[in-house]
Amino acid sequence: MKNVKILFFPILICVIFCMTVLAVMAADAPRLVDEAGLLSAEEASGVLAALDEISERQQFDLVVVTTNSLDGYDVQAYADDFFDYNGYGFGTERDGMLLLVDMGERMWALSTSGYGLYAFTDNGLAYMENCFLDALSRGDYAEAFQTYAAQSDALIALAKQGTPYGCDDGGYDYDYDYDYDYDGEYYQTAFDVQSALGISFIVGLIGAGIVVMSMAAQLKSVRQQNAGAYQRQGSLNITDSREIFLYRNVTKTRRQDNDSSSGGSRSGGTSIHRSSSGRSHGGRSGRF
Repeated sequence: MKNVKILFFPILICVIFCMTVLAVMAADAPRLVDEAGLLSAEEASGVLAALDEISERQQFDLVVVTTNSLDGYDVQAYADDFFDYNGYGFGTERDGMLLLVDMGERMWALSTSGYGLYAFTDNGLAYMENCFLDALSRGDYAEAFQTYAAQSDALIALAKQGTPYGCDDGGYDYDYDYDYDYDGEYYQTAFDVQSALGISFIVGLIGAGIVVMSMAAQLKSVRQQNAGAYQRQGSLNITDSREIFLYRNVTKTRRQDNDSSSGGSRSGGTSIHRSSSGRSHGGRSGRF
């Protein structure tokens, strides 16, 4: 026991140290990472000021990252991982959105997390693309990033009113179902459906077992009897036996096809995928 105590305290200190380092790294992560050098010092200062002001006011991280190479990664995966591994996002659900611009392949990607899955539906992300893509394509990067920040601010405010952009009825659809409360607003985020089904199956199996055992206990006094004991001798004479198929009844239900081009989500909803860290993200990407 003494040896266990001796080992416990150094491990505890290491864990606390690692958590502190990660927290500091997350706090120091800038919301503008211009690795491709697309902005002048003055432009970068203006874009960063806008990102910081909106992020702090909305409690929702808005991030812009530029790079010259994806290092072999898919552009969406790169954006997701940059968000996750640099500690972006407010609160336990890591609320935020990142815009990635890759000059090597001339590609861009949006990655949403936490409350972003609700605030930025597939239709909302398509709207965002239309807002900044023209400026991005003609090389006016400062304007593109300022537009990204301003339009994100507008869509977040709209979502907090209970009407995310692209949801005609004020509702929304996700690929996963989970209740979550954000500042009094009800919305859904990712949930492991297989775990839910597994838990439901186990609970149902236990319940059925209890019912069966209860019924069996009530039948202990019943002894097995031969059916012949209840038959009058000579009263039944079967001369012919056969099985006859009379008819069958088949019911068909048409399966509705999904014509959406947003990666399988339902109309007005958000397509959700997993990053390499296992976190849930929404997103959209393309070329410019």
